[in-house]
Amino acid sequence: MKKFLSLILAALLVLSATVALADEIVIAVPNDPTNEGRALLLLEANGYIKLDPEAGVTATAANIIENPLGIKFEEVEAAMVPNVLADVDYAIINNNFALDYGLNPVENSLLIESADSPYANVLCVKAGNENSDAAKALAAALYSQKVADYITATYNGAAVSVVAEPTDGFDATVDYEALAGTTITVAASPTPHAQILAVAAQILAEKNVTLEVIEFSDYVQPNMVVDAGEVFANYFAHIPYQENFNAENGTQIVIVAPIHVEPMGLYGGQQADLSALGVPPFAVTEEVPAE
Repeated sequence: MKKFLSLILAALLVLSATVALADEIVIAVPNDPTNEGRALLLLEANGYIKLDPEAGVTATAANIIENPLGIKFEEVEAAMVPNVLADVDYAIINNNFALDYGLNPVENSLLIESADSPYANVLCVKAGNENSDAAKALAAALYSQKVADYITATYNGAAVSVVAEPTDGFDATVDYEALAGTTITVAASPTPHAQILAVAAQILAEKNVTLEVIEFSDYVQPNMVVDAGEVFANYFAHIPYQENFNAENGTQIVIVAPIHVEPMGLYGGQQADLSALGVPPFAVTEEVPAE
């Protein structure tokens, strides 16, 4: 009888473990420091986990101090996160890669950052070039009303201009006559950065300046080619990423101008909605005032 009960107990334990495993929620996140931290901060802001306050924007899964739902995090190279979407419950995807994959952050995400996200995407150059006429002319073109209008009309909230006072696209301190006939090279991700740069190119063309955009699909080479002096500028990443990249790699990439933000979103893979996550354990509830 005891042997029989032992067998029943063992079977129940196996069944419980199997159910627990089946119920485990897997979320894919970018594996680079600032974008993984950004993804985890999105989950914390929505009440699903708690992070060590000391971790800041470079938090990783190791910095989670409370995870009552037992969420498992699959760390994936940022550009590859959309490719694993079908294999996980959810994935938190950088906006540019989501757009390339045919996902609209505003329409398709289940969770999304607010438009006042501090992660502004920036135009950068190698240190020493930030005050050059080429850098100022390119920044002025990206600060134009034409570019701001293009971002608003094209991305419908998936990208939002951060330029408070758009201009005509030109900088009065730049010697455009000296720049005429020159080419400015820029490393950029295809969407939306290269598309936005195409609008800036039209403005520069009015001064006989050519803008050559070189597209990259990763988050490393655009900085390396600028730091090596092979390409003049880049426009592909946000402020925390660039600051962390310099700190970790000893590069001398200087931010020239913040242009737009791309709210990061969580997308459903094997789950169509957030019901598998249940009620956020750290959800903020509004207090009902006493009568």
